[in-house]
Amino acid sequence: MRHKISFYTALLIILCFFSSKSYANFDFNENCKQAYTLLFEFKFNAAKQRIQQEKNLRPNNGIIILLENYTDFLYLISSESKAEFERLEKNKETRLTALHNQDKNSPYYLFTQAEINFQWGVLRGRLGSYLPAAKEINRAYKLLEQNQKKYPNFHPNLKGIGFINVVLGALPDGILKSTLSTFGISGNTTKGLQMLAQLADNLPKSNYEHYYEEVVYLYSFLLSDVIVSPDAYLKTMHYTNRFSDSSLLKTYMRAYISLKEKENEGAIQILKNTPKGSNYQEFPVFKYLMGVALLNKLDFTAENYFNSFLAENKGDNYIKDTYLRLSWIKLLKGDIAGFNTFRNLLKKQGYTYHEKDKQAVAEANDQTPHVDLLKARLLFDGGYAQRALSVLANINQSEIKQPIHQVEFHYRVGRVYESVGKDDLAIQEFQKAFDKGKGFKQYYAAKSGVEMGKLYEKKKNWGRAKSIYTSVLSLGDHQFKVSIVTEAKKRLSQLPKT
Repeated sequence: MRHKISFYTALLIILCFFSSKSYANFDFNENCKQAYTLLFEFKFNAAKQRIQQEKNLRPNNGIIILLENYTDFLYLISSESKAEFERLEKNKETRLTALHNQDKNSPYYLFTQAEINFQWGVLRGRLGSYLPAAKEINRAYKLLEQNQKKYPNFHPNLKGIGFINVVLGALPDGILKSTLSTFGISGNTTKGLQMLAQLADNLPKSNYEHYYEEVVYLYSFLLSDVIVSPDAYLKTMHYTNRFSDSSLLKTYMRAYISLKEKENEGAIQILKNTPKGSNYQEFPVFKYLMGVALLNKLDFTAENYFNSFLAENKGDNYIKDTYLRLSWIKLLKGDIAGFNTFRNLLKKQGYTYHEKDKQAVAEANDQTPHVDLLKARLLFDGGYAQRALSVLANINQSEIKQPIHQVEFHYRVGRVYESVGKDDLAIQEFQKAFDKGKGFKQYYAAKSGVEMGKLYEKKKNWGRAKSIYTSVLSLGDHQFKVSIVTEAKKRLSQLPKT
């Protein structure tokens, strides 16, 4: 009898062992796809309910681990909070350990590990932790390359490979690029963009259609913020047509690209129609974006939106930039005391993780803006070129006291002329800004040089373009030197050989 008990006990152990192994798999089923879609619509509560349903039905489904990481990733992207990042960071290693017990013969085995490393690398990089971020991105890239060799027809691989290629190929010289180069990672911008464009076109016809929103988001971000492509606006609006109108991601992407591409009225209309409801994740950044859009047209009700953003925001980004814009409103209203109050708050509050906040600090340490030049700047940023030109035309140049404001005047006039197609007049103004501004730390001279070079390229005057770009590289230290020099070098390298 003892032998029979031993036998059945052993058999039970063996069956349990194989049973647990057989259910450790990756099943991106319809329920998981629904959860994934809800996450990208920022309906986190509904997404979490779907994930919990999956846990109840199929507790060993490895896709659950990936979806939980997406939940943290998108929450941290939307909250922009370092404190929340530090609270949730421990989940990374727990999830990677859990994935090691999953089906090693699935294309999702290496892919999910790559995704988790990639997502935490992106989050870490946004907080300025470049070395750990570089290590995670390197790990993700190696895993994706390995997975692509094993499963060349597994299209989701191309999402991460394409994105990393574009970013690394386009990164300006700096800490992150030099850190990544130590791992032997280099990118190919053209190759990466082609991968993502093909995915955006082909995913709707494939079994991986659920990745469409994420791919379009990544592709749009790269076009607008990394490559700075002239096609960014049209492509973003085109590809987001397929998104649900209830998607907060659609609202954010369309409003953001509209603001960036000077489609200010369009941005305002998009933001006015933002989907609302208790089922959505809080997104205070919409208040910030509306404030920016209204201020661009010199509508001072922007102040209400900026104050709402500061009251509701739990994150770390855009705080300094918001105080900068509140200080501008006070200055434009003639309230110098209020201007100084907000400028001082800018210096004390917020962080400098985001480029906008870094720029805000630089501006706070600069001279008080010239009121009419500030008006022209804001109107130009909103795409109101004729209104900006009217403001500039009414400025009496002889009354501009500060030399740097004289430089800025020529730069602002040049930018407006350039935007309305008056290239020769733009070149004249840019040349004046370049000549007068070379000794200043502000970016006007360097940026004028790059814009001048572009206009000479348009005229196919390659020799003059080359001369201007070379002059930009020879300038001393100035604001935004890394990005401006990177652009000048890139355009110089692309000129036809003469």
